[in-house]
Amino acid sequence: MDSRLKVALLAGGNSSEREIALGSAQQIAAALDSAKYDVKVVDLHGRKMTYTAPDGSQWEVDKNDFSLTVAGCRTEFEYALIIIHGTPGEDGKLQGYLDMMGIPYSSCSQVSSTITFDKISTKRAVAGCGINLAREIMVSRGDSVDAQDVVNQLGLPLFVKPNASGSSFGVTKVTAVEQIAAAVEAAAAESEQVLIEQCIVGREMGCGVVVTADREILLPITEIVSKRDFFDYEAKYTEGLSDEITPAPISDDIRQKLNRMTLEAYRACRCSGIVRIDFIVTEAGEPYLIEINSIPGMSSGSIVPKQVREAGMTLGELYDIVIEDSLKKFKRQ
Repeated sequence: MDSRLKVALLAGGNSSEREIALGSAQQIAAALDSAKYDVKVVDLHGRKMTYTAPDGSQWEVDKNDFSLTVAGCRTEFEYALIIIHGTPGEDGKLQGYLDMMGIPYSSCSQVSSTITFDKISTKRAVAGCGINLAREIMVSRGDSVDAQDVVNQLGLPLFVKPNASGSSFGVTKVTAVEQIAAAVEAAAAESEQVLIEQCIVGREMGCGVVVTADREILLPITEIVSKRDFFDYEAKYTEGLSDEITPAPISDDIRQKLNRMTLEAYRACRCSGIVRIDFIVTEAGEPYLIEINSIPGMSSGSIVPKQVREAGMTLGELYDIVIEDSLKKFKRQ
């Protein structure tokens, strides 16, 4: 009898980050210990969850009981490892389904995912925790925006971002008042709400973190040096357009500030699993929170896997810790 944990590695998704998530899933599947886990990569696309067998045949997951039948052999999944960036994995929708089905999973809860996917909700959640935040104006799709008033309040340059999206899709760095209308329109194509935010000038830092019931794992910090105007989608996923320096060449004082704020933000937003929290550090050495990535990229070129290697761990070892902790939490519920 096969006693391995039956794991559905849920990948893909319905956002612009779909292909990135599929690439991350292959790296994780290869990293997991096959003696402990029976892993099947399941591609969630639209309303379907599809498994592709080694022979190329495709089989659909039965969403009524979260099971998979391949050529008459039925697997009842016992665990979901979520690697879906954007919707429905990073915004909490998938977690809601898994909660109803009674399936433990690797990521933040539905509530935490909803908060961290929504940039303004993240800022409200961490307010009062001693975390520096850029000033912002929130507008909704279709709202009239007084561009000059925006500049009067926030200055130039500034950033216009979708409030709920990932991988910098729809993000524009605005350097002139006449660019604001087009930037808002581009952001509104990705999200119902648009965040217009003060530009904090400094060095970008990515901080990987896992907090379990009995330990805090603060991974080595990465400095992200974009060769474009900012760390946009092209810089993130095109080789040669950014340098990611791990560990970041920063002072112990800045490292301690980043570690403290990373843990404060993780706890304030009730995160769980592997999370990456990004900051801008000003010339004066003050970190400002940019965003929380509740399901960070795990492809070979992604930041967190590099941090894991620098910490002297394997990705498989880190997921062992996450899976064990989430199973214990599930049993206590």
